[in-house]
Amino acid sequence: MDLVTLTIDGQRVQVPRGTTILEAAEAAGVDIPTLCYLKDINVVGSCRVCVVEVEGAKSLQASCVTPVGEGMVVRTNTPAVREARRTVLELILSNHPFECLTCVRNGNCELQALANRFGIRDVEYMGERATFPRDESTPAIVRDPNKCILCRRCMSVCSKVQTVFALAPNGRGFDSMIAPAFFDDLSNVACAQCGQCILVCPTGALSERDHTQEVWAALADPRKHVVVQTAPAVRATVGEECGLPAGTLVTGNLVAALRRLGFDRVFDTDFAADLTIMEEGHELIERIEHGGRLPMITSCSPGWIKFIEHFYPELLPHLSTCKSPQQMFGALAKTYYAEKSGIDPRDIFVVSVMPCTAKKFEAKRPEMTSSGYPDVDAVLTSRELGRMIREAGIDLGAIEPEDYDLPLGISTGAGAIFGATGGVMEAALRTVYEVVTGKELTNVDFEDVRGLAGVKEASVDLAGLNVRVAVAHGLGNARKLLDKVKKGEAPYHFIEIMCCPGGCIGGGGQPIPTNDEIRARRIDAIYREDRGMKLRKSHENPVVQELYREFLGKPLGHKSHELLHTRYTARSRYVV
Repeated sequence: MDLVTLTIDGQRVQVPRGTTILEAAEAAGVDIPTLCYLKDINVVGSCRVCVVEVEGAKSLQASCVTPVGEGMVVRTNTPAVREARRTVLELILSNHPFECLTCVRNGNCELQALANRFGIRDVEYMGERATFPRDESTPAIVRDPNKCILCRRCMSVCSKVQTVFALAPNGRGFDSMIAPAFFDDLSNVACAQCGQCILVCPTGALSERDHTQEVWAALADPRKHVVVQTAPAVRATVGEECGLPAGTLVTGNLVAALRRLGFDRVFDTDFAADLTIMEEGHELIERIEHGGRLPMITSCSPGWIKFIEHFYPELLPHLSTCKSPQQMFGALAKTYYAEKSGIDPRDIFVVSVMPCTAKKFEAKRPEMTSSGYPDVDAVLTSRELGRMIREAGIDLGAIEPEDYDLPLGISTGAGAIFGATGGVMEAALRTVYEVVTGKELTNVDFEDVRGLAGVKEASVDLAGLNVRVAVAHGLGNARKLLDKVKKGEAPYHFIEIMCCPGGCIGGGGQPIPTNDEIRARRIDAIYREDRGMKLRKSHENPVVQELYREFLGKPLGHKSHELLHTRYTARSRYVV
């Protein structure tokens, strides 16, 4: 390895050639502040908060884009450096609304944290400010351009990671804005509503559409029977919103907290995930045995569904017709559960706690009303639920764990792993193997489809048929697989695609920050949950078995198709 030796604040440091000053400083334990920087995604040096002195250089250098050199001497904490950083921050603040106390990112804002770190108590450069209208045009994401600091992180993650290109620089000077082209609204472009832009935004310029007040109102309405479902990934993430370390499992604590908030029944989306495997697994078997469209592609991720509708509508026949677990649950809550409980479905208010902003969009899709009512009435992200728990004064880490309610609270480890990339595939293989071969699967762990590699491949022998599968997470990786499908170069039977990097544990509604280290901890928690379950295969779920006996009949039956399956919509990439 070609190493370079330099000095940072008096410390001798050796790093590989091509390393930036920022990376070298990090290796030396020196913390250089950043604002626009996003490792491997947004490395543009535009904010200038990370400037340092380099001996011999005529001016201060942006450390995030300046490569190290042999013998370089760097100083990160001189009076000139500190003054430059303070001035940059004051200039940014001079065009920023002072709404910290009412901002959704209050207490978790990078700009606010840096202003506090540098002791900024006054802003000298007060004058004219840009004013823009808020964009509240979508069911999932709210844009407030007045809080935008033009760091381009959102644009970079949208283009480089998700390859959606919904955001771009517009205008100049006071008219500068990161927005859809021509200052358009998000609802008028091919936005997947995934919320990855929210995760990387350093301020409150991007946020989820808040449904907390709507849910509080339903909980206070004595005419409403309010039920809640919690997504597989939430149990491994919502603890972060309440001060617990990343990767802390809070399954039982979460159930108890939701009861304290006033929900009439606390159910588990994992139950619907098990049901999804029953439907999707049998759909795969039917396509393989009867010459159906292959490869079949999963349909659980609403951001991914919107992406394929916009960018690859010709491949829609490859999608499984299954609804997502969220929507399956909602349809059953207002039919099967309503019937068993003797409750009028019009009085049932279904709340979902999801890792995903796109779930808000999905819940509003007009086709998601197979019960005669909206399947799901309100969707809370992990962040929104965290705010409700804090508002109610509940100590999530200290509360005594409780169990989910029956009947829709029984689940298996296969349902739990839906929260991680590769989880849907692994859960499906556990069931499909036993249905096809008639043999017990002794080792249920399909390691080949796990992990944070962008695209993973595996094959499984099903009674002499070598079934080839692939897994992708993040829409940029999905695009790679879809291009192969279009060209006829995808020799797969089954493909799992999750919209967000890492799968649902990295969803756009998850706690901020979310990075690969945190994703890995959350994924580990999901698999710990799986290993601790008595049942680890979806078809072994006794309540799912009872559901088919009492209500649905059989997988892919008439009633299942009515309630649990749907259709998708070819959408244009552009406003027509």
